[in-house]
Amino acid sequence: MLVTRIVSALVMAPAALLAAWWGGYVFAVLAAVAAAVMAWEWHKMVAGRFGAAGMISAVAGAAAALGAVETPHLSVLAVVAACLAGTALSPIHAERGRLWVGLGALYTGLPAVALVWLRQDGELGLLTLLWLLLLVWATDTGAYGAGRGLGGPLLMPRVSPKKTWAGLIGGVVSAGLVGGGIGLWLYGQPSLALMAASGLLAVVAQAGDLMESWVKRRCGVKDSSAIIPGHGGVLDRLDGLLAAALAVAFAAWMSGQPVLAWNG
Repeated sequence: MLVTRIVSALVMAPAALLAAWWGGYVFAVLAAVAAAVMAWEWHKMVAGRFGAAGMISAVAGAAAALGAVETPHLSVLAVVAACLAGTALSPIHAERGRLWVGLGALYTGLPAVALVWLRQDGELGLLTLLWLLLLVWATDTGAYGAGRGLGGPLLMPRVSPKKTWAGLIGGVVSAGLVGGGIGLWLYGQPSLALMAASGLLAVVAQAGDLMESWVKRRCGVKDSSAIIPGHGGVLDRLDGLLAAALAVAFAAWMSGQPVLAWNG
């Protein structure tokens, strides 16, 4: 299983980094495919099947990711409309509830739009995206290493029986180091502001991970799907990134400038 996970990661990571570097519609296509697959996984989990509501979420999420290159605001509206339509069209007897079915469009579509929108800001957009990817990867790695090495009290045993407080701290520290490295690249010295922001985003990313774990436990499934050998589903791999991307995009939108420019 470990070898399978490593091989899958070695295939996925270069493709994601290459698309991120290229930007534009190349990255948008990757985000669109991911949004469609995640919508399929979500509806298989919460509705037990991929019906009309799932199709609406998948198509809307993919279209919104592509549209975010030119018209991000319309893309957000399209995702919200898909959520409402999915809720209305979900079966009345849906096991997990009609609202849960409709929420799939928001959960999978909005982060895809956020990632494409963030990447559109030229070189700073590329650095923002790389920062996000690296800090989420560092959070996962640091949390795994500290959790396995130190053990200790569990974080939320009813949701995820393996995550510990030591793992949370390890993830925060690892992400903070990534923020320091990005600050060194941008300003010639480590940025305390970026280190703090990265640590905070590590908490957000792990909250996203726990959120997806809670949904899976509620739905009685181990993985969102088995589409990625050794890793489960796309949602299983991107749950932390989805939350972190939304947080960074919201902060950038509210402030009117990219987060990485706050220290400039």
